This record gives sequence, C-alpha cells and structure tokens, in this order.
Amino acid sequence: MNYRRHVLAGLGAASLCAVGLPTAAANSTAKTRGARRIPNVELKTHTGATVNFYDDLVRGKIVAINMMYADCDGICPTMTYNLARVQERLGQRVGKDIFMYSITIRPEIDTVQHLAEYADMHGVNPGWLFLTGSRKNIDLVRYALGFYDPDPSVDKQINRHTGMVRIGNDAYDRWAMTPALARPEQIVGAILHVDRKLPPSGVRRLA
Repeated sequence: MNYRRHVLAGLGAASLCAVGLPTAAANSTAKTRGARRIPNVELKTHTGATVNFYDDLVRGKIVAINMMYADCDGICPTMTYNLARVQERLGQRVGKDIFMYSITIRPEIDTVQHLAEYADMHGVNPGWLFLTGSRKNIDLVRYALGFYDPDPSVDKQINRHTGMVRIGNDAYDRWAMTPALARPEQIVGAILHVDRKLPPSGVRRLA
C-alpha cells in the first residue's frame, strides 16, 4: 500500500482539523491530557466484553470513532459500508496499532446481540468494535468527542450526531475529524496523518 499517497489524500479531506505535533516535552503529558478529557466509563462491545472506554480502547492508541445506530435507515448503513472499505485498506494494522470504534446513540435499543448482528451483516473484521452502554455513559463519551450540538433541541435529533469520524492518536494528543462518507482513501489518509510514524513529505520530526 502506498501510505504516502494516502496521507496526502487525507490532507485534502473536507473538514479535516488536526492539532499540531507536540514537542518532546509535551509528549510526556499527552496521555495525562487524554485521561482528563476522555471519560473512562464502562461500555460493552459487540463481542460481549466489558471495557473502560479510555483505559482499554483509547489510551496510547490511534483510533477512528463514529456514532451510529443499528436500525438507522438513513446514513448509517452507507457510512458503515464505507468504513468497511477503510478497514480493508488499512489491512493488518486494524486491531494492531489502529483501532476502529462505532458507538450506538440508541443504547436502549442496541444491545450487545443487536450490534453483533449488525457487525456480522456488514462484514466487520477484528479490530473494529461496536459499543453500547448506559445512556449516561454514551452521552459522556459523545460530548467528550464532540458529537453534540450546543442547542439542546437540535442535540435531541439523533441523526445530527452521525456522518463524521473522530480520528485521534492519544499517545501524541493529535486529533482530527473527517466526513464518514469521504472517499475511503481520504479517510485512510486522515488516519495516517495523525500517525507519527508517517509524517507528510518534507515535515521534520520534532523528537
């Protein structure tokens, strides 16, 4: 795979907003910042495991996270299909050093079994987890990741929280967001853009 080409494609993805690369001194506090900002609440995976969101799924990892719900007849199925193409392009890195998470915004309906059936229907491979939990815990994660609207009346509209992917490298506190329906190559590029192993051409490492 031509990772350099994917990185450059990601730089052109619409709505991609990434923070700058921290210095060596800042690297030592990146995980502490993540722990303060991202809730360590208990959730359930579609495989039946109980996890703590930050400690088990985000800490020190490169992640791609979206919101969805299984009985959605709008954007969700198309978004899941598109992200499956992203998983294919990332290959064996998914589940090894890049992790994908889809979090339901209807936890009262989307049980572990319901999400497992949804993941199976869409051909999801290991390294991509679908998550549910209590309404309180889901909302804490949703707000922390920026999947909310400041207007309470708008925030109640669940479709307002789908359509984007939050991408992050917790180890270096690098975060971005890109449309879930962007071309798979652009989403892959956005993920690789936060991966410090692969800086864009001409960019010198700071540490």
